[in-house]
Order: sequence, then structure tokens, then C-alpha cells
Amino acid sequence: MSTAAAVLTDHFQIAGQPFHSRLIIGTGKYRSHDDMKLAHRASGAEMVTVAVRRVPLDRSSESFLDHLDPALRILPNTAGCYSADEAVRTARLAREALSTEWIKLEVIGDQTTLFPDNEQTLDAARILVKEGFIVLPYFTDDLIVAKKLLDAGCAAVMPLAAPIGSGLGVQNPTNLRIMREQLPDATIIVDAGVGTASDATIAMELGADAVLMNTAIAEAADSAKMAKAMNLAIQAGRLAYVAGRMQKRLYASASSPIAGVVR
Repeated sequence: MSTAAAVLTDHFQIAGQPFHSRLIIGTGKYRSHDDMKLAHRASGAEMVTVAVRRVPLDRSSESFLDHLDPALRILPNTAGCYSADEAVRTARLAREALSTEWIKLEVIGDQTTLFPDNEQTLDAARILVKEGFIVLPYFTDDLIVAKKLLDAGCAAVMPLAAPIGSGLGVQNPTNLRIMREQLPDATIIVDAGVGTASDATIAMELGADAVLMNTAIAEAADSAKMAKAMNLAIQAGRLAYVAGRMQKRLYASASSPIAGVVR
């Protein structure tokens, strides 16, 4: 199969649903609805996450929900929740209002860093899975927590790369690499902390199945151009991961071998 054909057929799955785009986008922080729509179109994404607590789910007033491409799968999230009970209630509300059982589970443990509370996240995940939700949990880049979330029945795991909205890029590449090696069959989506295209490429080169981002695109000087850059960066990172990089060497290795040199 040619490289071009491989790109077209390459996909990953969540709960049996195939996705060809490995970029998942958000809806917050955009300067305008038009800016958001242009960025979404340029991203090539097939799924968009929506903060349930930020929108009038009864559609009583205009919100960004009215400006989303209907082709995009909506992934509600429980952003702003600080306990398992609060997250579970928010997920139930999202299912009722948006007619979807998909949920990005977020339970925050600290207001300053917005780091997730892994214990509360796990408690909420167990409840939601039993209630038939397709749960995608956001958590710290911890292999043991990832295993527990998968054992609880989560459809994918979403380790952070860096604090939410920080733009710092992947801070613990070793943790993500270990997670990929130890969980070869799991769907791993890097979430939070990506700042620019090279960050997205690194996440994919480490073996992530996809990357979810919002601030990096929304706060770029030109959101549409950054969305396109992220689209291409993720494709490049995925191809590099599949291709398999050369081994690093301490010393030089001539590109042209000495054997057969005309003297």
C-alpha cells in the first residue's frame, strides 16, 4: 500500500466507531463563532467536545451549539466538576439534553493547576459505565490509573500532556511511551497542554491514537491556520510512529557507506 493510501485508510476506533481524523477539537475561548467555524473546518476533525456547564442545553438562547457543523460528533464533557457525584449528575444531564451516551469525564482536584482528581474520576467512571455511558476519562499520565480506568470499562483513556491551557507541550514523554507499550490495545488520546504543531507531532510519535486540544487553536493569532497546522502535524506524527524512527546513536554514522567507494 502506498503512503497516500495508508493515510486515507488509517483510522482508530472508540466503542466500535471509526475515526479517520486523529484530531479532536473544542469550542471554548474562540474570539467569535465565525472564528470557531473556520478553525473547525480547517482542522479536519470529526469530533468536538462541549462543556455541558457552559451552554444552555434547553436552547433557550444562542450558543456555540448553534454554530457547530452537524457532521461533527458531539462529545459532552464534565468540565468544572469537582466530585464524582457532580460529574455523574452532569453526564446524566448531557445524555438527556444532547441525546448521546458519549462523555468526556473530567473531575478536577485543584483549582490552581486544574489537575484531575484520579480517585474521584475512577469512582465516577465506574458508575457511568454501569449506566451505559461511553466514558473517555481525563486523568494524570499515570499507567496504574489508566489500567484501572480500562478495567472499569472506559472506552479510551485521556492522559494529560501538561496542565489544561498551559501550552507547555508533552512534559513526561517517558510516561506516555510506557503507557503505549504496556497498553498496546487501548485507545490513548493525549489531552491538555498542547501548544503548537510540534507538540502534537511529539504526542503522536509517542504512540497516541489521537490528540484533543482547544486552547492551542482558539488562542492562536490565526485559529484557522493553527487548526490546519495541527491537522498536518498529527498526520506527520502518526506516519512517523508507524514508520518507526531510526535508533539514536552516540557517534556519527556516515550517510554514504565506505564499502564500494571508488579509489
